Amino acid sequence: MPRVFRRAAVTVLAVTLLAGAAAPGAATADSLAGSKAAAQQNRPELQEAIQGFVDIGFTGMQMRVNDQRGEWAGTAGVRKLGQTAKPPTNGRFRIGSNAKTFVATVVLQLVAEGKIGLDAPVAGYLPQFELDREITVRMLLQHTSGLFNYTGDYYNGKPMPGLPSTGQEWVDNRFRTYQPDELVRFALAKGPLFLPGRDWNYSNTNYVLAALLIEKATGRSYAEEMQRRILRSPDAAAPGSTPQQPRPLGLSGTEVPGTRTGIRGPHAHGYYRYQDAGQWKTVDVTRQNPSLVFAAGDMISTTQDLHTFFSALMSGKLLPAPLLAEMRTPHSKVGYGLGVYVEKLGCGVTVVRHNGNNIGYGALMYSTPDGSKTLTASITGVDTEVDLATKYPKALDKLLKAAFCGEQTAG
Repeated sequence: MPRVFRRAAVTVLAVTLLAGAAAPGAATADSLAGSKAAAQQNRPELQEAIQGFVDIGFTGMQMRVNDQRGEWAGTAGVRKLGQTAKPPTNGRFRIGSNAKTFVATVVLQLVAEGKIGLDAPVAGYLPQFELDREITVRMLLQHTSGLFNYTGDYYNGKPMPGLPSTGQEWVDNRFRTYQPDELVRFALAKGPLFLPGRDWNYSNTNYVLAALLIEKATGRSYAEEMQRRILRSPDAAAPGSTPQQPRPLGLSGTEVPGTRTGIRGPHAHGYYRYQDAGQWKTVDVTRQNPSLVFAAGDMISTTQDLHTFFSALMSGKLLPAPLLAEMRTPHSKVGYGLGVYVEKLGCGVTVVRHNGNNIGYGALMYSTPDGSKTLTASITGVDTEVDLATKYPKALDKLLKAAFCGEQTAG
């Protein structure tokens, strides 16, 4: 599904971040229940920045910024087409490829415990796939394995179709259940794009295999292990855990939904605008079976939970310092580490991030390397023609400047 937002703003969002006509709503700093800090913040530059996404055609947006000034939460646009209510400030949404950062974190925790070798051949753990023995665990997490992306690929200027992931074909298949082995075998049947470690290419297949590694190493499902290690309340001791393991974070708004099609709790609706037989169509795709993006983009979360997770990860609460350093060591070609991107903004501030999208939903997750300043957000749909080549990058640039570069550069 998603690639880097810098490049993916044009490619992936144009294909997957979809649709929904709505009259733009005004951006407001809605108070988060129980959070006086969010309610008391007056950050007009942030309100203006998220309103900018609605102004260029997106249906709605919710965002949270945590920094030295405290916490700010705001929304813009509408929750659902035909209604006037704004998106809930802490509503749940599909986080797309931000799930990859969660998965990479669990894999690296298992590396720290000696249950997985970071530079060990994946074939030694998952012999049923007969993978090239040069493919290592590190290559999966960094997208250097050369494995075809089963949702479709674009390599060396050549588009290569995959399983139904766009257009009418995806709409017709959006409630279908896929098995992880099925996704991997489909990709392997296409053959490798390059020799292991010789290039970089974003591939969901890598993270399906990473989740299967988690299951092999622990004897538990990827969803259960995610719950035990990261999502569960820290007061609830995980069976079989040891005192050396990092404590889970109590992310009550985050889950691995499996094959469940709905989103529980408050949420904004996601829409898909696509062309079929020369006609533009808009479909409410809030309900969809996320098994197509098993471990590569299937999770549901909130802006609060994404902040808690990413801040904890960046500040060293989830991984030992050497492995966190490995995670944040970027590949020279695209700046991708092990489950995160590392980049320098125009104002000189370095951020760590991993954005993502499912059809209907886009998600932003940014942090300074020490976890002291974060931006987490969800964007829903487009109904009109959105200029993703020029207007979207400008809206994103304005947002990042407002959040990370100071008010003086936010305009």
